[in-house]
Amino acid sequence: MVSGFMHKGSLALLLHAHLPWVRHPEHEEFHEEDWLYEAITETYLPLLRILRKLVAEKVAVKVTFTMTPTLCAMLRDPLLQERAGRYLERGVELAQREIERTTGDGALNELARFYLAKFTEARDFYIRDIAHDVVGAFAQLQADGIIEIITCAATHGFLPLMESVPEAMRAQIFIGRDFHRECFGREPSGIWLPECGYVPGIGRILQEANIRWFVVDAHGLMYGEPRPRFAIYSPYFTPAGPAVIARDRESSKQVWSARDGYPGDPAYRDFYRDIGNELPEDYLHATFPNVGHRRNTGIKYHRITGSENKEIYNRGWAMGAADSHAGDFVRNREKQIEHLRSILPVEPLVLSPFDAELFGHWWYEGPEFLDLVLRKAAYDQRVFRLTTPSIYLSENPTLQMVTPSPSSWGNKGYWEVWLDRCNAWIYPHLHEAARRMTAMARKQAATRSPFTQRVLKQMARELLLAQSSDWAFLMKTGTATEYATRRTKDHLLRFTRLHDMLQENQKDEDFLSACEVRDNLFPDLNWRHYL
Repeated sequence: MVSGFMHKGSLALLLHAHLPWVRHPEHEEFHEEDWLYEAITETYLPLLRILRKLVAEKVAVKVTFTMTPTLCAMLRDPLLQERAGRYLERGVELAQREIERTTGDGALNELARFYLAKFTEARDFYIRDIAHDVVGAFAQLQADGIIEIITCAATHGFLPLMESVPEAMRAQIFIGRDFHRECFGREPSGIWLPECGYVPGIGRILQEANIRWFVVDAHGLMYGEPRPRFAIYSPYFTPAGPAVIARDRESSKQVWSARDGYPGDPAYRDFYRDIGNELPEDYLHATFPNVGHRRNTGIKYHRITGSENKEIYNRGWAMGAADSHAGDFVRNREKQIEHLRSILPVEPLVLSPFDAELFGHWWYEGPEFLDLVLRKAAYDQRVFRLTTPSIYLSENPTLQMVTPSPSSWGNKGYWEVWLDRCNAWIYPHLHEAARRMTAMARKQAATRSPFTQRVLKQMARELLLAQSSDWAFLMKTGTATEYATRRTKDHLLRFTRLHDMLQENQKDEDFLSACEVRDNLFPDLNWRHYL
C-alpha cells in the first residue's frame, strides 16, 4: 500500500445522492416509488458493501457524499422501508422463477442464477445486516473516517429562482441543515447547492448556517470577480465567508458523458432491456401485482453491444472493462495532476462530482468501477491523494477571495432547464406561496397553540415540496410530466387550504391530519426559519 508519499495534488470524489420525495401511503402500489427501491437495490446497498469492505481492509481512501434531506427522509420512513424490503423479496422470487424458465438456455440461466445471488445478497444485507437503516449505515462509514457526508437544500429547491423571496432560500438551507444534523449527529461542513445553482445572496445564508463550503460549475468560478488565480483547481473564499469549489469537467466527463464516457462501452449491461418490458404480463403478474403498466424488475440479460441486435450480457467481460476503465481514470488523473502541479504554485485540488445513482442504477457496473478506482488510487500510484474539500480547506486556510458568477450546471449554464415555457407557470404560484408563508410565520411568531404550530409546519412542508427542482426538471425533459405537474399543483393547493385555515381562524383537524400522514417528512421542522 502506498502511504506517506509526497503527493503532487489531491482528488476529491463527490457522489451526490438524491431522489425527490415520493411517498404514497394512499396506494398499496405506486409506480414512482420504485425510483427509491431501485436506487436502494442497485446503488446504495452496493456502495455500502464496497465501502464497508474498504474500511475492514484499512484501505486509505476518502470520498464525499451528499445525502439530500428528502432522500434521507425516505430512507428512514418505516412504510418505505417495508416496501423496499418487499421489492427485494420480489426480486428474489422472480429470479428463482427465471432460473426455471431459462433452464434450456445456458447463458440466460447463468445470468438468472447471478441475479438470484445478487437479490438474495441485497435482501439479506438490507433486512438482516443493517436492519433497513441505510442512513445509519452511511453515518457509521462517516464515523469510520472513510466518507464525509454533506447536506443539500431541504427539498432540492432551485435556489436562484427563489431570489425574489430570500426567506424561502434561507428556509431551504436551514431546514436541510437541521435535518442533516438529526440524521447524522453532526453539523455539515459543506453543501451541494441543488443543480449547482448559485446567486450571490446564497453566500450570506450559508455563513449564517455555519456551512463552510459549496460547489459551483466551472464557469461560475471562472467568470467570478476577480478572476481566480489558480482557475478551478483551488478553493476560494467568498466575501460572505464560505469557500467555493468548482467541479472539474475533464474528470467527470470521462464517466458520465453519453458519447465518450465509460458507461457506453458495449461490454456493459444495457439499462433499457429489462424483462419487465419484454416478457408476457401474465408471467410477470405472478410476482408483481397488475397495476396497469409495465415496471422494471432489475433483471436484464443484454449488454449494450453498440447495435440494435443486443447480445447476451457477459459478467466477466463487463468486469474486465470496469478494471480497464478504472485504470484509465486513475492514469488520467495522474497525468492531469502532474501537469497542473508543473504550472501552479499551489497543490491542485481536482473536484470530481457525480450523481451517486449513476453507480449501479444507470451504470450497473459503476460500484465495481468505483471500488477499483479507490483501490488503484490507494495502491498503484504516487502522484495524488484522495481527500475531501473539508480536509483540503483545513490544511490551506489562506485563499484568494472571489465572488462567483450566477450559474448552474444545467444546459447552457444558467436557469434554462428550470425556467422554460413548459414549466415557467409554476413560479408565480411558488413565489406567492413563499410570501404567504413568510407573512403567516411572522403573524404567528408568538403562538403557543399546538394546532397552529402543526398547521405552520405542514404549510412549510407543502411549500418546500412544491419547490423541488425535480418537478420543473421532469416537465422540461418530458419524463413523468403528468406526475410532476400533479405534484406541484397538489402541494400548492394543500398549502393554500392550510394557509386559509389560519387566515380565517378555522380548524379542520381531518384535513390537517391527512396532510401530515401523506407528507410526513421533517417531523421536527422549524417553521420559524421563515421569520
